[in-house]
Order: sequence, then C-alpha cells, then structure tokens
Amino acid sequence: MEIFGVPLQAFLGQLLLGLVNGSFYAVLSLGLAVIFGLLGIVNFAHGALYMMGAYMAWLLMEKFQIGFWWALILAPIVVGAIGLVIERTLLKRLYKIDPIYGLLLTFGLALIAEGVFRDQFGVSGQQYAVPELLRGATNLGFMVLPNYRAFVVLASLIICLGTWFIIERTRLGAYLRAGTENPALVQAFGVNVPMMVALTYAAGAGLAAVAGVLAAPVIQITPLMGSNLIIVVFAVVVIGGMGSIMGAILTGLMLGLVEGLTKVFYPEASNIVVFVIMAIMLMIRPAGLFGKEK
Repeated sequence: MEIFGVPLQAFLGQLLLGLVNGSFYAVLSLGLAVIFGLLGIVNFAHGALYMMGAYMAWLLMEKFQIGFWWALILAPIVVGAIGLVIERTLLKRLYKIDPIYGLLLTFGLALIAEGVFRDQFGVSGQQYAVPELLRGATNLGFMVLPNYRAFVVLASLIICLGTWFIIERTRLGAYLRAGTENPALVQAFGVNVPMMVALTYAAGAGLAAVAGVLAAPVIQITPLMGSNLIIVVFAVVVIGGMGSIMGAILTGLMLGLVEGLTKVFYPEASNIVVFVIMAIMLMIRPAGLFGKEK
C-alpha cells in the first residue's frame, strides 16, 4: 500500500519521527513560553540548559552508575538549581529595563556553557544507551514502533499537559500570573514574589533538562546539540504565540509532524519548512496562532 507514491511503512515511519521531534520541540518551547510568558525574558540559554540535562544524564551513568529513571528526576533538579542561581544573581537585575539586555545576557551564558562543555568533553559526542525496560519495538502490523520513541511521545504529552494545567487551572498558577502582572499587590497578600519568580525560571530550566534527558538515548550528546535546536524552538514559540503555553505545546507537535511529512515528499525543504511557516505567520498574524494582539 502506498500514499502519494510513498510506501505506507516509510510514510508512517517518517510521521513517527516527526512526532518524536515534535515532542522535543513541545517540551523545549513549553519551557521558553513559561519563562517569557511569566517573566518576559527571551531565554537564549534554553538550548544550553537542554544540553546540560543530556550531559547530566550521561555523567550520572558514567560516574555514578545512576540509570535513566533516576536521571529523569535528578538532572532537572540540578539544572533547575543552576537556573535559580542565574536568575537570582543576574536576571533579576534586568526585569525593569529593555528586554534586549536579557536576550544578550542569556545568549552570552549559552556561549559560555557551550565553550566550557566543548573544553571538557570535546565535540565528538557521547552515546547514551536506551534504558533496558524500553528497548526493542512493538509490531503494530502496519509498522514496527520502537518502544523508546513511543515513550518519548507519551512522556512529553504528560509533561506538557501537566505544566499547562498547573499554570492555567491551579491556585499556584494564578499566583504566578498575578505576581508577574501586579507584583506589589500580590506581595501585599504575603506572597514572596521574587522567590516565586526565581522558582519559575528554575522550573523552565528544569523542563529544558527533562527534554535533554529524553533526547539523550536517541541522539548524540554534544555541546552543540542545544545551539543546533534552539533556533527551531524559537520559531515554534513565535508561530504558537510568544508566552502562550498551549500554543507552544500544540505548535511544537504540529511542526514536528509537518517537518516529518516534508522529509517524505520534499526532503530538500525539511530544514527550512519551519522558518517558512514562521515567515508566513509573521506576515498574516504577528502575534502567532494562540498569541494575543496588543
């Protein structure tokens, strides 16, 4: 059976690959959207935090024999703590001035992190084994589905929807949104707004680390892995709408699928299709699919 001249198995395989990539885009753009939507910071260090999450998983395995499942917990905590230090020592000084300074600072931090990891680990890349529980594949009849890739999609959906629910449907999320819009009023009710803001940035950094740990078994871990992905993720956030949590999730998944289908029907355009869509979106709706016009 063929679809537009492409064998069904090849078509579904590329669709699955696109969905997996879209899952990484969704988790990473979710962290960016949380940080920008609640703090107003264009966090160019997000790719470096993603890379740190992957390296943390690898180091936990190599140095301490700590496996994938613990790495999913420990790596986001460690990277989140690094994010907390960054916010408390550097970013907190920039909230009341032009956002370009936050962008330049985080861009500089990303370059520093990339340089440090290149010096320590080189650029050849490290391999991280798929956890034993998720090895192998399941034969669905019409295609063979790798177990780990299915897990990545499922885990990403749970993480994304859980984060959206916390921010949009809980009292904590209401405090976060109110604290960024009117911090003086919220602080008058006894809420420690500066610490809440710092923890929000740490949570965004932790989300990037989660994506890094999930990516470790399916790609080579290199210091450049974050910088190679962050531009695409920023395009995803722009298309979905800067600061829109649900926009980041849905657009990340959608663009992953579009990218996967483009590799089937027009492979030459697969590396630029996201940016073409972004350019069209900026022309017809600058606020993005789910963003609010000002």
